[in-house]
Amino acid sequence: MSVEPVRHRASGLAFALAAALFFGGAGVAARPLLDAGMDPLQVTWLRLAGAALLLSPMALLHWRVLVRRPLLVVAYGVFPMAGVQALYFAAVDRIPVGIALLIEFLGPVLLLVWFRLVRRSRVAPAAAVGVVLAVVGLGLLLEVWAGMSLDPVGVGLALGAAAAQVGFFLLSDATGEDADPLAVIAIGSVVAAALLAVLARPWTIPWGTLSEPLPLGGTQVPGWAIALWLALVCTAMAYFAGVSAVRRLSPQVAGGVAYLEVVTAIVLAWVLLGEALSTVQVVGAVVIVAGAFITQTAVPSRPSPDGSAEEPGLVPATDTAGADPRAD
Repeated sequence: MSVEPVRHRASGLAFALAAALFFGGAGVAARPLLDAGMDPLQVTWLRLAGAALLLSPMALLHWRVLVRRPLLVVAYGVFPMAGVQALYFAAVDRIPVGIALLIEFLGPVLLLVWFRLVRRSRVAPAAAVGVVLAVVGLGLLLEVWAGMSLDPVGVGLALGAAAAQVGFFLLSDATGEDADPLAVIAIGSVVAAALLAVLARPWTIPWGTLSEPLPLGGTQVPGWAIALWLALVCTAMAYFAGVSAVRRLSPQVAGGVAYLEVVTAIVLAWVLLGEALSTVQVVGAVVIVAGAFITQTAVPSRPSPDGSAEEPGLVPATDTAGADPRAD
């Protein structure tokens, strides 16, 4: 039985900011490897396998977490790690980094839909407005009136990453005090790398690419340095900060702060890769971020009758049998 995480806003916000910055550079860092001939699954496997190797001492030290919480660890490896990253990199291979991440970040909107349809929690009116804004912004971003100029497969992959992102928030919040977040990440990365190895076939990776200088932002960076950055900063450190943020805040609040990742990715993609959005797409991006942020922060957290805090964007559904309006 898990122990409820302790909420702490100050440190939670610090972790959330760090996670947004660390995650935000992943797509930009992956682009040189993708352009050099690696496919998205191979880049994803390099990222997760590198993180698993770096965190292997932690995985060995806390191996009992796998015994105590096997479903949590396996699910974390499948959805937030393997699922989100593989689908996101596959999307980045087809559509611009910033747009792929914006679509992925419809995840918090889907999170609210999860609470409404699955948890049967009533949604605050302002949160519903946020959902509508996010959908309108997505239409502007995709320029649907022009027949959608973006690769529809890439858009679908990014939406898949958004669905998998919901698992990140839910599973991170369910970690509890009995499972060290770094231990969950360490073992989860091992699980993810093992699962993806079947699809990525690491023996077919063009390993010589890692010894070559690759173009990034007008300079040449060794392939191995990019792979190390992806594994250490954009994966191990990013997931640790992200899980710590969710446990100290809540899935909704952490999801709102995480939108700084979108800003980071768009700026880096513009500066380092020359990927600029059109005026209409910039408007769409702003509307998406505003809508999703409103969705997450529509209702301030407030004490519930049992002394815990209600989640933002939700109102108690005391008249619904078996409903729990709060996150795990």
